[in-house]
Amino acid sequence: MTQQPVLDVKNLESYYGPIMAIRGVSLQVRKGQLVTVLGANGAGKTTLLKSISGVMMPQKGSIKVYGQDLTGADPDVIVRKGLVHVPEGREIFPLMTVEENIAMGAYVRNDKTEIAQDREMVFSYFPILAERRKQQAGTLSGGQQQMLAIGRGLMARPELMLLDEPSLGLSPLLVEEIFTIISRLNKEQGVTMMLVEQNARVALSVADYGYVMEIGRIVMADTSQNLAASEDIQEFYLGVQEETQRDQRRWKKRKTWR
Repeated sequence: MTQQPVLDVKNLESYYGPIMAIRGVSLQVRKGQLVTVLGANGAGKTTLLKSISGVMMPQKGSIKVYGQDLTGADPDVIVRKGLVHVPEGREIFPLMTVEENIAMGAYVRNDKTEIAQDREMVFSYFPILAERRKQQAGTLSGGQQQMLAIGRGLMARPELMLLDEPSLGLSPLLVEEIFTIISRLNKEQGVTMMLVEQNARVALSVADYGYVMEIGRIVMADTSQNLAASEDIQEFYLGVQEETQRDQRRWKKRKTWR
């Protein structure tokens, strides 16, 4: 018997006024998977996450979590059903301490002992947050704020964590660090994740499966390995052909120098 998906989205449509931003999107995320959604700016990736998490009201289609229809439900209801959205831009509480921000992630829970255990788990993955637990969150660096946003989301014990552009505005070294931790959380803690990301190379390196969006539609879907090997993905998202052509031009120049 096929396992029921954690998330099952069918024929979703969402609008900004008269403009259709999501056009009949269907996708699934299964327990334990790390699924990525790739696409250029304006492809509809963030709108998709907002529609799934209840921040936006979809006009058509359905959103089910473990078979329960949550289409159009309020965000707090969706969180209580186990779906947590870590938004683009982090949206931490800047005047609250790191520890207070993390505590806010557990607002739907009342199991104090387990909350304390989960807080220490978060600190074990993000030791810099443990060091700065009494520091105001707004004074953290961009990378540390991203760590805090993920840590806060983990405190809800999500069935599915939606991550929107976790690499945004970060240096390559910090991007590598953040994605290493994301991969560890998926593999070691079994956190099911759906990751929206413009950095296709790093997203495909950690994901099991991927969807590609263009102009509000899903145009490709396959394993991350197959997507990474696709010539279209290499050309438009990984820049492999451009790099190869640039290397060939450099080689020709070197030959003329000789």
